Amino acid sequence: MSIHVALNHVTHYSYDRLVNLGPQVVRLRPCPHSRTRILSYSLKVGPEQHFVNWQQDPQGNYLARLVFPEKTREFRIEVDLVAEMSVINPFDFFLEPYAEEIPFTYAAWERHELQPFLFKLPATPLFEKYVDGISREKMRSVDFLVALNAQLQKDIAYTIRMEPGVQTPEETLKKRSGSCRDSAWLLVQVLRHLGLAARFVSGYLIQLTADVKSLDGPSGPEKDFTDLHAWTEVYLPGAGWIGLDPTSGLFAGEGHIPLACTPQPSSAAPVTGGIDKCETTFEHHMQVTRVWEAPRVTKPYTEEQWLEIEGLGHQIDETLQKLDVRLTQGGEPTFVAVDDPDGAEWNTDALGPTKRIYAAEIFHRLRDYYAPNGLMHFGQGKWYPGEQLPRWSLNCFWRKDGEPIWNSPALYANESVDYGVTAEQAGQFLKRVAQRLGVTDEYVFPAYEDVYYYMWRERRLPGNVDPFDSRVDDALERERLMKVFTQGMTHTVGHTLPIMKNVWGQWQTGPWFLRAERCYLFPGDSAMGYRLPIDSQPWTAKSDYPYVNPPDAETATDSLASHAALRARVSGERAASVPQMQDRRTGLASSYADSVTGKARPWEKPSDTQPGFKESAAWITRLAMCAEPRDGKLYIFMPPTQALDDYLEIVAAVEATAEEMSLPIIMEGYEPPSDPRLTHFRVTPDPGVIEVNIHPAKSWDQLVDQTTHLYDSAHVSRLTTEKFMVDGRHTGTGGGNHFVLGGATPNDSPFLRRPDLLKSLIAYWHNHPSLSYLFSGLFIGPTSQAPRVDEARNDSLYELEIAFKQIPQPGGHVPPWLIDRILRNLLTDVTGNTHRSEFCIDKLYSPDGPTGRLGLLELRAFEMPPHARMSLSQQLLLRALIARFWEEPYEPARLARWGTELHDRFMLPFYAQQDFRDVMEEMAAAGYPFKAEWFAPHFEFRFPKYGDFAVKGIEFELRHALEPWHVMGEEGGAGTTVRYVDSSVERVQVKVKGMAPDRYVLTCNGVPVPLQNTGTNGEFVAGVRYRAWQPASCLHPTIGIHAPLVFDLVDTWMQRSLGGCQYHVAHPGGRSFDTFPVNAFEAESRRLARFFRFGHTPGKMVVGQPEVSGEHPFTLDLRRF
Repeated sequence: MSIHVALNHVTHYSYDRLVNLGPQVVRLRPCPHSRTRILSYSLKVGPEQHFVNWQQDPQGNYLARLVFPEKTREFRIEVDLVAEMSVINPFDFFLEPYAEEIPFTYAAWERHELQPFLFKLPATPLFEKYVDGISREKMRSVDFLVALNAQLQKDIAYTIRMEPGVQTPEETLKKRSGSCRDSAWLLVQVLRHLGLAARFVSGYLIQLTADVKSLDGPSGPEKDFTDLHAWTEVYLPGAGWIGLDPTSGLFAGEGHIPLACTPQPSSAAPVTGGIDKCETTFEHHMQVTRVWEAPRVTKPYTEEQWLEIEGLGHQIDETLQKLDVRLTQGGEPTFVAVDDPDGAEWNTDALGPTKRIYAAEIFHRLRDYYAPNGLMHFGQGKWYPGEQLPRWSLNCFWRKDGEPIWNSPALYANESVDYGVTAEQAGQFLKRVAQRLGVTDEYVFPAYEDVYYYMWRERRLPGNVDPFDSRVDDALERERLMKVFTQGMTHTVGHTLPIMKNVWGQWQTGPWFLRAERCYLFPGDSAMGYRLPIDSQPWTAKSDYPYVNPPDAETATDSLASHAALRARVSGERAASVPQMQDRRTGLASSYADSVTGKARPWEKPSDTQPGFKESAAWITRLAMCAEPRDGKLYIFMPPTQALDDYLEIVAAVEATAEEMSLPIIMEGYEPPSDPRLTHFRVTPDPGVIEVNIHPAKSWDQLVDQTTHLYDSAHVSRLTTEKFMVDGRHTGTGGGNHFVLGGATPNDSPFLRRPDLLKSLIAYWHNHPSLSYLFSGLFIGPTSQAPRVDEARNDSLYELEIAFKQIPQPGGHVPPWLIDRILRNLLTDVTGNTHRSEFCIDKLYSPDGPTGRLGLLELRAFEMPPHARMSLSQQLLLRALIARFWEEPYEPARLARWGTELHDRFMLPFYAQQDFRDVMEEMAAAGYPFKAEWFAPHFEFRFPKYGDFAVKGIEFELRHALEPWHVMGEEGGAGTTVRYVDSSVERVQVKVKGMAPDRYVLTCNGVPVPLQNTGTNGEFVAGVRYRAWQPASCLHPTIGIHAPLVFDLVDTWMQRSLGGCQYHVAHPGGRSFDTFPVNAFEAESRRLARFFRFGHTPGKMVVGQPEVSGEHPFTLDLRRF
């Protein structure tokens, strides 16, 4: 993602008379060793009558010696150059073993050659004191230089000084300020007095304004900037000259272009020479301009492009509204932490030490924005096999009618604050809630850890350990035992209030009649509400059990009671009912039951009735809410309710009690029942990521607002969408960015009202493989998280075409279950998992229950894009496709049989882009004027460029290509079997322009590449598969690593390579990185460091014709040679 910049530098001297100019020496040409690639350079000198002689000084710097034969009134120098600003990692170097730590001593031959750069000025008092204050203890050389450079930047203030020359180090230390020249010369002398060779560098500094403002420290200039600058270089054996910029405290990078590197500052002056005595007017101008920018993810669109996208979004909105589509869009974006890319919780683990902290941070930012008066509910999430603890879920619910659920956010406790809440306060809290709900408070009872279990657990411990330090292998069990034994067996965990609505819609409470004398909780780490001994309650027949049935989202509902009305219900003292009146029967109901059955029904007894032996105790209050003081905070465990109104009434009672007792609380336990009158978002953990289940948006404006705010909130919460592999390849977050499409209710869902819409999407996606592969993650293929239909069973397309014929045409009534029954068994992965599918319909109209009958379609083949606007452009394409297919269904005569071409041709960026361009043209023809350049950042993100070179008019480009990963066979693991994924094979795309195929052949490691003509004269494309690394478990484990990849353009007439390049699969110097890249800059530098624009095969080369594979004609597979 390079940027080409043009630097223009004008120095103009005007004289008051005609003068003789002596020979002038100009040092304004980038040095030969400049790491920043200079694409073009021009030096223009006035007056025009002059002679120029290009020379080099003893250090190899370029000098332009100018001679002027005639007198002149002006002297003008103009430098114009174009530089390629590609990321350079200043720390990517090796050191000789003896130089890895400071202090070290140069070898004798090095000292001899470095003599000019070791020359020290005499130590003066302030300078000597400053040098003596630098620690000489052994330290890693890199760390020492970083610390020294940063310290000098802090000690010396930067000032612009117009006087010629350089201050002495003593003067700079006395003033504690200086120009860049003064700081650089001071650092040169400090390093020399520490025994290190150093030189003074004069050069150009180019600073481009950052696309994204920094979270830590300065973000750089507000606009692009360039100037003449000075810095220091130190010589480290093995690495060579390393640039240090004491003005900024940073190492020199791609923005530092050296012009002169010398032992003394006087030898690095930009212009030196003699002149007659005169009055001089000096003018100086410097400017940097961006002349070309590769599409990049940090700034994917210009403002003009974004206005076009916004305009199209509103146009599509109008179409959707006119067609009455009623589309809503939500999703499951994922994020990782900025600060810990190597942590297990941000790679493989679902839970970790800091994930909850990050999740709470972004949760509160979203809640403050969307629902400051919503319900904050910190509940229990999914619990997967193999995970010892269930995952948490941070949920925020709010009412669509705008009424508050919770009026005082200050009454929500902060998880990081200890409020010192006691068990007595918890009991008092529940008693007040009971009174506000109009039931007696006498059945609030305490709960304890199971003393019998922990006595048994203690007896099982080894005899030579302390129960307080049990040395149990399982860390969680060890911590659990320590906690229980420390707090004691008599410790009250919390209090419980049995509460539920009875069959007459009235609140009911009562005793539990447990077998034990106390309420003992199940051992564990979950909230006490999940550990209540429900199974110890008196037995009841299944037919009498008060099951809580989740309501169906399709059911028509009335308006909810207002918040004021709910508070009014629980604000006054209701008459506390005596136990025998807990059933609150009317006389009519009782007499009717008696007349029909001859006796009262089982649930019609008073709730405190002692059940008889083997009697069905249907009257028992089997549900409960809990108050548990935990870590100094009061957690309120909410009971399940069948109606949302009941849940909100309990919430109102809890809020009123918290307000009365001035006691902030945290809600946990059961969530509100699913109801179309509520909306919500939730933040949950997933392996390696934090997932935000964002609430659905009804319009384009709402979608833009939600997506933009989510990315912004994540950024300031120190969460990011950028994650990388060790080699610098971008992986998104690894958790995906699944888009969820549907309607406000199942009855509004476009896919249930028009099943042919889903058919059109599936068919179109299938016939355009670029839609499957452009937006997905690195893990693609039949065993991935979102396989295509044709990546699974071979006959799935045949079956799918039969299924498509069963889907009714638009018009008329369609049973909502029909689309699920037709497609459920086809939209699966190879194991039959309906959730692991590119088009996931397990929440469309599942027969399992109301939670699966939501009318939702989940598109899973989307990885997390790094920028909010890139995500929005993807979602806009989805909205346009739905509008297009609603008007005109997509019904191809036959689904394309791609076969092996799918994992051959469409793995290459050229053909993926070619196919996607067809999509753009079809959308434009349908009245939705998309532009292919809007998705250029997506292609650059998905298929980053590794490098290029040119020889004899032939241009060569190397890019990343896709490679499907396959699951290996089962192997034995620790107490189980495991299946590895083979990611050891990688693929690159080669693209050649201007090549005559009759004469030239492209080879990779000596093997001819089967180039495919693109349809443009002289342009060819192919893929190269190779083994990048050799894990213990992989396909063909005996095939070694193909490193490096050497590409040659072979002239078959001359039988030699005209030129070539090398792509190193691993670091070319053998460096093995221990950590992931910390940001996109380091990732890009790792990628670019592996590509060399040189390194062709020397000598005679006799090559034959390329072998073309019948299954993969577009790809050279080096494993076959």
